[in-house]
Amino acid sequence: MAATVVVGTQWGDEGKGKVIDLLSENADVVVRYQGGNNAGHTIVIDNAQFVFHLVPSGILRGKKCVLGAGVVIDPRALIEEINELRSRGIKITNRNLLISRDAHIIMPYHKLSEQITEEREHSRLGTTRRGIGPTYVDKMARAGIKMSDLINRKVFLEKLSWHLKDINLVFRRIYGRRGFSLKRILKEYLEYGKFFKGYVADTSAIVNKAIESKKNVLFEGAQGTLLDVDFGTYPFITSSNTVAGGACTGAGVGPTKIDEVIGVAKAYTTRVGDGPFPTELTQKSKQEAMRIRGKEYGATTGRPRRCGWFDAVAVRYSARINGLDKLAITKLDVLDDLPRIKICVAYKYRNKILKDFPTEIEIISKVKPIYEEVNGWQHDITEIKKFQSLPVNARKYLKRLSELVGVEIFLVSVGPRRSQTIFL
Repeated sequence: MAATVVVGTQWGDEGKGKVIDLLSENADVVVRYQGGNNAGHTIVIDNAQFVFHLVPSGILRGKKCVLGAGVVIDPRALIEEINELRSRGIKITNRNLLISRDAHIIMPYHKLSEQITEEREHSRLGTTRRGIGPTYVDKMARAGIKMSDLINRKVFLEKLSWHLKDINLVFRRIYGRRGFSLKRILKEYLEYGKFFKGYVADTSAIVNKAIESKKNVLFEGAQGTLLDVDFGTYPFITSSNTVAGGACTGAGVGPTKIDEVIGVAKAYTTRVGDGPFPTELTQKSKQEAMRIRGKEYGATTGRPRRCGWFDAVAVRYSARINGLDKLAITKLDVLDDLPRIKICVAYKYRNKILKDFPTEIEIISKVKPIYEEVNGWQHDITEIKKFQSLPVNARKYLKRLSELVGVEIFLVSVGPRRSQTIFL
């Protein structure tokens, strides 16, 4: 395995959690490199379901887990997640969970700022309102607070005092809100600092040492490529680099240290929240049927996901942006009952045929998908263990996806359990 990055190739929710869980069996270290608790990875072991928001899912296998500098952390949410996992028998200590000293902290004013923005119709983006975006804004404005600050009372008080003066001025004069109490935030967050003191470390040094020692390191991304802040469908995106390159900046490793990039895609496409979605099913009844069969509801928010056909244009774009070596296809079983299945092979825009994915919002929101239609297999595949045992039309479908995307498929998921996986 060496150093492997796992990324989503669509708008997130591709089933990365299961793929990461399978690969982490042979990993020594699992690193989350971007995002916050606005994303979730769902793992099913036997009949037990585990939902992760910040803690890398490798913790289930007792692996050393790392939250890199590119992650933004809500201390309360992380403590709640740790306590929930501990209550279910998962061992978590400062020996198997480490947090970068350079990771930025989500503060109460970040959450309120995002909430106010989402309440305004003209600026609504369909965010989770967890304060992730405003935290990254402060990070880029050089006004953020890091984990290393949180565990240093003097530094934390100094930074918070300085920043709250500006923050409260904005909330009171522009938004007509009361603002925030320095004393109240200080009391709450210093307790978080005590909790996390033993967890905070120079994780870049730890990860690089593991790679140099020939350990297997698995980098897990949150969300998907089409939500990347630079290469996604801006502005309907997340606030971090979800692509494979984000693993380098978010974990503090050089690009020459990465050995392999694995992409994950559903056998169809989903999107949660607002934003363009070319292959979205237009008939509500068909979309709802796919949503119910695929259990397409957000792991973090519970929001229903929009559903549509596989978009080969989008995934081919992701393959290029990420430099994919291999592709995992998930939820193939959701298509079991369909007599005919569509694959988007190109877009039509103003009488032009587009074979490359446009990120301009004015274009991508108006393109019409050009479909190739194939026969379904109409057979239950959830207990099939070998590729050759799949129905002929299921194998043809997978081979066609691989051809269109230009990446070899190495894994197919036919259900949520670990055992419901076919390795090619």
